[in-house]
Amino acid sequence: MRSLTDSRTARVVLMTSIAILVTACGKKQEEAAAPAAATSAAATTALEGQVDIVAWPGYIERGETDRSYDWVSKFETDTGCKVNVKTAGTSDEMVSLMTQGGYDLVTASGDASLRLIRGGTVQPVDIARVPSYDTLDPRIKEAPWHFVDGKHYGVPYQWGPNVLMYNTTVFKDAPTSWKILFEEQKLPDGKSNKGRIQAYDGPIYIADAALYLMSTKPELGIKDPYELTEAQYTAALDLLRKQHPLVQRYWHDANVQVQDFTNEGVVASSTWPFQVNTLIANKQPVASTVPAEGATGWADTTMMHSSAKHPNCAYQWLEWSISPKVQGDVASWFGSLPVVPAACNGNDLLGAEGCKNNGFDNFEKIHFWRTPESKCATQGDACVPYSRWATDYVAIMGGR
Repeated sequence: MRSLTDSRTARVVLMTSIAILVTACGKKQEEAAAPAAATSAAATTALEGQVDIVAWPGYIERGETDRSYDWVSKFETDTGCKVNVKTAGTSDEMVSLMTQGGYDLVTASGDASLRLIRGGTVQPVDIARVPSYDTLDPRIKEAPWHFVDGKHYGVPYQWGPNVLMYNTTVFKDAPTSWKILFEEQKLPDGKSNKGRIQAYDGPIYIADAALYLMSTKPELGIKDPYELTEAQYTAALDLLRKQHPLVQRYWHDANVQVQDFTNEGVVASSTWPFQVNTLIANKQPVASTVPAEGATGWADTTMMHSSAKHPNCAYQWLEWSISPKVQGDVASWFGSLPVVPAACNGNDLLGAEGCKNNGFDNFEKIHFWRTPESKCATQGDACVPYSRWATDYVAIMGGR
């Protein structure tokens, strides 16, 4: 019979041996698991070979129109992610395309972004995967059209005003009011504006009418063109119904509007700087201005679909899209403003005065597109929601 000391010694030896065996097995298991874990991590960040984007015309260029403007080819070469683009002419079209699915990213304006967020169509983005996010203009980093409930639903892309474009042979001096679009009158050439002006084919254009009424009918008490009471909303619709007989076309295709100003005798319209730049490049007699009443505008955000099939290539594009070179090139091509202030300096295409000329200092004067909601800040809970805007504007375009 062994002594108690011998028994304890034996137990210590036994337990030590077991510990050594367990440690050895554990190390082997870790070594066996390590390659699998590494493979799994690599798989989650592997680039999928393409990214599918819904974008405004002129926002994603690969040099097909002008070889100087190409911010796609190098991205594809560097990442191996092929960029496929579907252009859309209105925010409603963008929402529809993203709702149908099949796209990774969309360059959404503020009148679409909240609908995409509320509908669960887009997902929050991890800005840690977008290292350059800190270089963004502080005025836009957490703007309400993409920063919701403490989450970033996308990465800002470009911003700018909706300008008044006019024919310089008709208007020797720049028009000072949006009145030439909303009220029948003789233009400086002695002819009526009837059938010679255009309006935007999108319900958000109701805000342009409301903005005009803010100055011309202050008794209505409009404080925000996207937050309208029933009475204010009715006044905006009445103005748009009076405008209808003047309108040659409700435009949504930028290229068609360029053709209309070139061939169809259109002399004035609200528009984007892109059309102005295109027409000037084509040596057409046009210029643009922001009238005394101010302007609506857009601040666009690149948002990711909640079921994006190519998220890793999408994140690569989000980072690429806010590099100073890309931002400056887009601003030069589109006539917009970069969301990265550093892009205003040293870009050969944009030029030293490019940001100033495009209105970089007018940020506070622009009423940026935003989805109208029934719950709003200036009028309590009594505002007319976007669903009404969409239905009523279709009727107005149809002459009702």
